[in-house]
Amino acid sequence: MEPAVNGTKNVIMAAAEAKVRRVVFTSSIGTVYMDPNRSPDVVVDESCWSDLEYCKSTKNWYCYGKTVAEQDAWDVARNKGVDLVVVNPVVVLGPLLQPTVNASILHILKYLTGSAKTYANAVQAYVHVRDVAVAHILVFETPSASGRYICFEKMLHRGEVVEILAKFFPEYPIPTKCSDEKNPRKQNYKLTNQKIKDLGIEFVPVKQCLYETVKSLQEKGILPIPKHVEDSVNIQYKSSFISRV
Repeated sequence: MEPAVNGTKNVIMAAAEAKVRRVVFTSSIGTVYMDPNRSPDVVVDESCWSDLEYCKSTKNWYCYGKTVAEQDAWDVARNKGVDLVVVNPVVVLGPLLQPTVNASILHILKYLTGSAKTYANAVQAYVHVRDVAVAHILVFETPSASGRYICFEKMLHRGEVVEILAKFFPEYPIPTKCSDEKNPRKQNYKLTNQKIKDLGIEFVPVKQCLYETVKSLQEKGILPIPKHVEDSVNIQYKSSFISRV
């Protein structure tokens, strides 16, 4: 809470003092969708906010902290006359820059290592890390950009996620059973990305996001390549090299 809220306030205050042209703030979808009283028929857009009391009662401190931080950012920006624009990304996938695994990547990694024996009966929206970067540039450089921008490519059920992973990487122990087989399969809620699309962004397909995420994990040595697959790749490479020679 403290770094999220106070850190945000400090940055907005510093921006005001420096008289910067525009501040682009990276928030989260966690500030948007956490509201149990919202009807399933309601389209979740940039006007929606997470319910702070619900976040507290469910001990979802990530969403609580992000929501308070963004609300405070808007308050300080209005009071100080700062031109603030906010990007609200969903789960961000794609190649890693950092050497460690963050929460978004762990969300995928657990299905490849065997640590997750089942998948949850839940839905989640996804976006490629490069598209998040592009979104920030677009809202900074577009004079008419204002307010919040939900940033995602597609929403998937966890069952769809593991199916895609299994097709691309059948060598890993990807779960095939849902942890909740008693209740109906959760349906996607109505989340819109039309506002950011109107600025001209073209999203990387979610299947490519998942593929590039796993390849990056392999390349960084975070996800070992099974030996029989590695041997097969080496043989194919050698055969290709010999044929060229």
